[in-house]
Amino acid sequence: MRTLYTLVMYLMTPVILFRLAWRGLRYREYFSRWRERFGYFVSPELDRPILVHAVSVGEFNAAVPLIEALMQRYAERRFVITTITPTGSERVRAQFGDRVFHVYLPYDLPTAVRRFLDRIRPSFAVVMETEIWPNLFIACRERGVPIVLANARLSQRSLLRYRPVASLARRALRCCAFVAAQSQTDARRLLRLGADPQRLSVAGNLKFELAVPESLASERDALRALWGAARPVWIAASTHDGEDELVLRAHIRLLRMHPDALLLIAPRHPERFRSVLALSQQLGLACRVRTQHGQPQADTQCFVIDTMGELLGYFGASDVAFVAGSFAPIGGHNVLEPAVVGRPVIVGPHTFNFSEVTEALIEAGAAVRVEDSAELAATLERLMGDPDTRTAMGRAALALVGRERGAVDRTMAIVADAMHPKSAPFS
Repeated sequence: MRTLYTLVMYLMTPVILFRLAWRGLRYREYFSRWRERFGYFVSPELDRPILVHAVSVGEFNAAVPLIEALMQRYAERRFVITTITPTGSERVRAQFGDRVFHVYLPYDLPTAVRRFLDRIRPSFAVVMETEIWPNLFIACRERGVPIVLANARLSQRSLLRYRPVASLARRALRCCAFVAAQSQTDARRLLRLGADPQRLSVAGNLKFELAVPESLASERDALRALWGAARPVWIAASTHDGEDELVLRAHIRLLRMHPDALLLIAPRHPERFRSVLALSQQLGLACRVRTQHGQPQADTQCFVIDTMGELLGYFGASDVAFVAGSFAPIGGHNVLEPAVVGRPVIVGPHTFNFSEVTEALIEAGAAVRVEDSAELAATLERLMGDPDTRTAMGRAALALVGRERGAVDRTMAIVADAMHPKSAPFS
């Protein structure tokens, strides 16, 4: 099975490269650093560093509290942080700068993986969420590099997708020194996929540990003073193709009842920034763009956030947050980012990527599920006219987040045991 998987990976490489080039036409960063994707880069000459892999922005944001805790406990060690996307790369550099060595994780080809490991020579690896790469995991085991799969989650859809390569997925998971699952449901699915029950436990969701800067309140007040302190403001975060028009039409309907309402819209992928701006203008909305105009003004109806790493501040300055990827069958995105700043959350029908957290917010009265653009508009109209309900939803969100914290400490204990096992690290 591994041979067949590797053959398919090699055969798919031209298709993957074509996709990268296609995305590069709209977001030029995809054209750069291609050699890293095959394990070619100048070795940082580090002494057996700790490797942390987070595929993109969301996974990296969740990993930040854990990385900071690792840096504090293992201050004598150097760290290598890998991502796959340019946006993830930008966030690593913005967050840690020269404190870490950053490089793209190579494609899961045996030769690329060997080159990567020869240059990095890690002593230990933390892999975030569901990044199960068989050739990488097997190569790490062969070199005696323990892996902790942290904040591990597995949706029912992903579990079904692994069926054709179930034996290989099991082998890869059994290369892990430990699997720290987000929830009991994730743990059960990971067991079905082949995780070792003796090396799996529920550590909780690291996304609950998202740190809120002390300056957030003052930044929020400054933004609201600039936009208009009393005007209704909502944010549509991480929208995908096909969702933008649904969001914009909901906003147009909201404007009928609240003519001064402001929509902050943050497309998920940078290559779509311009198309979202063009669409909002076609629909007749007065628009501004973060990189061109700085901030919205009193007459701005739609504000396109075309930057990375600023969503938390905009969540804090909004009255209501719609978390996208949930109208399209993407599975939804991180509903905890608005929750940790006490904002009411709205989601669409597709939230299987964050099913337990989303349901917990809904049951706590902190979130609302809508089915379509019309229901989104109606819900926004209701919430914008009811500040007491918004306040109650925000408090419910904060209470839930407070109850669920602790995943960093539990994961750190798992990492310590895996780095210094009392018995052989692998069966």
